[in-house]
Amino acid sequence: MIDIIHALILGIVEGISEFLPISSTGHLILTSRLLGMAQTDFLVSFEIAIQLGAILAVVCLYGKTIVCNVEIIKRVMAAFIPTAVIGFLLYKVIKQYFFANHQIVLWSLFLGGIFLIVFELIHKNKIETAEELATIPLKKALIIGLCQSLAVIPGVSRAAATIVGGLALGLRRQVIVEFSFLLAVPTMLAATGLDILKNAQAITADQFSFLAVGFISSFLVAIVSIRGLLFFIKHHNFIPFGIYRIAVALLFWILIQ
Repeated sequence: MIDIIHALILGIVEGISEFLPISSTGHLILTSRLLGMAQTDFLVSFEIAIQLGAILAVVCLYGKTIVCNVEIIKRVMAAFIPTAVIGFLLYKVIKQYFFANHQIVLWSLFLGGIFLIVFELIHKNKIETAEELATIPLKKALIIGLCQSLAVIPGVSRAAATIVGGLALGLRRQVIVEFSFLLAVPTMLAATGLDILKNAQAITADQFSFLAVGFISSFLVAIVSIRGLLFFIKHHNFIPFGIYRIAVALLFWILIQ
């Protein structure tokens, strides 16, 4: 059973993890497990819905960029298409089987952490292009979207998949990180909208207060998280996040045995 404190904790976890390459969905699932919360239909819907708070943070920080630049919108939408198609087709499988399987989350975190470290070690001497958000080739945007679609598996991390995909294509680190922020907007709006349409009956009137707490806390924390990540990437690569993912997976394997 969820309460206000649980909603606040999950909102903070969502705000911190949504834009970092560590999987917000995976962290929400593991946090709810740590708090002893049953994986009910409402909890799954709650974990999806509070992502809108983090998305609102992107809109507040990048609203002018999104609205005033048609070329950026074209590229974001091109990248969004693969995830939209795959997410719609696999919706039932994702929610019924992936969200309920903690081992999928832990293996995704663990293997994703190893991949992130190896990728950064290989990528460190690669030459990056001078492309900006508005000049990313549509073909590259589509490929980034295909990479993002891997994140339908909890624990993979939407941010990690898009960022690694963009770096592999030669995009500058700040450009692909900001593109990942913007791509989260239609992706999370679609995911939340689809879930609400299919599961509105699972949400009762007295549960809206929990959603409000989770939404607001994720929004406020996400603003700090976004700014913190942009500062971080000026001086560091993503290897620390890879190490963190491995450590979290190992810790939870010990705790849930």
